[in-house]
Amino acid sequence: VYALVGLTGLLFAVIVFTITIGSVDIPSSAYFGILASKLPFLHIAPSWPETFGVIILDVRLPRILMAGLVGAALAVAGATYQGLFRNPLADPYLLGVAAGAGLGATIGFLIPFSLPWMIFGAVPFFAFIGGLGAVAVVYSLARVNSTLPAPTLILAGVALGAFLSSITSYLMTVSGEALHGIIFWLLGGLSLTEWAEVWIVLPSVLAGIIVIWLYARPLNVMQLDEEQAQQLGINVEKVKLILLGAATLITSVAVGFTGLIGFVGIIIPHAVRLIWGPDHRFLLPLSVMVGAIFLILADTTAHTLLQPTEIPVGVITAFCGAPFFLYLLRKKRKFTFF
Repeated sequence: VYALVGLTGLLFAVIVFTITIGSVDIPSSAYFGILASKLPFLHIAPSWPETFGVIILDVRLPRILMAGLVGAALAVAGATYQGLFRNPLADPYLLGVAAGAGLGATIGFLIPFSLPWMIFGAVPFFAFIGGLGAVAVVYSLARVNSTLPAPTLILAGVALGAFLSSITSYLMTVSGEALHGIIFWLLGGLSLTEWAEVWIVLPSVLAGIIVIWLYARPLNVMQLDEEQAQQLGINVEKVKLILLGAATLITSVAVGFTGLIGFVGIIIPHAVRLIWGPDHRFLLPLSVMVGAIFLILADTTAHTLLQPTEIPVGVITAFCGAPFFLYLLRKKRKFTFF
């Protein structure tokens, strides 16, 4: 509990800190005045240029919040997959979400039209549909009668992911001028985030996280053995279906708007598990906070390190995550996973 409270405070501190970082130098008094002016029952006369308010409220703040939501979603989804499959190498993209979303986004870049009901354009829509569709196909292929064997599910995900990735590679070779946009999307980025996208992602991610957390106790029991969990009164197949559905939903929503941001879903659950233990009742909410903090800091680094050039945030997460993961392995060679 103390860790959760501390991380929540740290998350707010990181948000306040990162909102002050950018290419435009804004006085610190203006930051607090602009943010305080949006609080209820406070009437603060603006003493700052209107452009400062636009930069803080319409450019930096939605981007920071989106980074936090996506980081939380990927971290929780990774913890869920690792718990379900009892595999420390599992991540949110294990069952083909990345390959399906990548293919969908590539198609979105290449089609010459966008239908009126595609509010945010064709790319997020097709990426979301591709991610969900890939997992649905994997699930239908791996299902045996009324059971869902984990090894079969993983193998089906790997096979379908390779197949969809090959199609994406072919489309990239014939994409012409759209190639740069496709590559940048595949590496992940939050540069074009708007409030409307935040309001779409926020309820979806919160709902998915709440559903997953409600099944934290059954997920703990399933770490022993599926047969033992069944004997203890847990409907294992139902729990699998609900958790896979919720984790896939939040992952698909996240990557639909931000692209494929790697390493968050594997490194954050490991770090939290090694520090605070494997109990999913605490592992899941702590992963939410750590994942949000990590991706906010990574995205801030991505758009400030080489100004005015922006680095894809997926490059930063891999660059930071891989050495940290190796450090954890070196420091504690034997994982306490179950």
